Amino acid sequence: MSVPVFLADDLSGDEIVLGGPEGRHAATVRRLRAGERVDLTDGAGAVAECAVRDAGKDFLRLEVVGRRVVPAPDPRLVVVQGLPKGDRGELAVEMMTEAGVDVIVPWAAARCVTQWKGERAAKSLARWRSTAREAAKQARRFHLPEVAEQASTAEVAALLRGAAAAAVLHEEAVVPLSRLEPPASGDMVVVVGPEGGITDEEIKRFQEVGAAPALLGPTVLRTSTAGVAAAAVLLTRSGRW
Repeated sequence: MSVPVFLADDLSGDEIVLGGPEGRHAATVRRLRAGERVDLTDGAGAVAECAVRDAGKDFLRLEVVGRRVVPAPDPRLVVVQGLPKGDRGELAVEMMTEAGVDVIVPWAAARCVTQWKGERAAKSLARWRSTAREAAKQARRFHLPEVAEQASTAEVAALLRGAAAAAVLHEEAVVPLSRLEPPASGDMVVVVGPEGGITDEEIKRFQEVGAAPALLGPTVLRTSTAGVAAAAVLLTRSGRW
C-alpha cells in the first residue's frame, strides 16, 4: 500500500514538524508512530519522503529521507462543471479529483437550478476547494487540482477557444467522446451541463469557438457523475491512465 500523503507549506530542512490540522489528523486519526513512512507535499509537485521520528498528541516529528519533484501532468484535463443541486457538487469534485482531473471550473449555466451568489458563492466555492484538497490527499496526488472561480458562459467560451482540444457533452451528439483526438500537450477541456441540460444558445456559442458536441454513451448520466466518466475516457485516450 502506498504511504499516506499530507500537505505542508515548508518542506525545507532535514527534520520537519508536521503540526496544525494535518499533524493532528496524522497523530490522532491515522495514529502514525515512530518508524512509519509518510510523504509530505506542497501540492505543486515537490515531495519530501519522511520517516516518523516521534509522534505527539497533535503533531509528528519527521526525518526527511528523500526528496523528489513530480512533473505536472500534460496534457491537462479541465472539466467545466455546471452547478449541480445540493451536495452533488462536492460529490462531483471528489470523484473528479480522485480520477485525476487537473482543473475544475464551476459554471453558472442558464439552466442551473442552483445559483451561487453573494455569501453563498464564497461558501460553496470554499466547500468545493476543501473537498478537492481532501480527495487529493486520499488519492495520493502530489499536484492539487485547481478549483477555479465560478465562470460565466462567456468565460467558458474563452476557455474553450484557448484549449488544445475541447468538447461539450450532449445527449443529441452523434460523435462519441472516445473519438476526441487528445493533444500531445496543452489543455483538454470538456463541458458538463447542469441537470436541466445545455441550451441551444450555449451549444452554438461553444461550437463557434471550436468545441465539438460529444456523446458520452448510450445512457444519460447525472451531471454529478458525467464529469468523472468523461475523465476516465479522456485520461485513457491521452495515455495518462
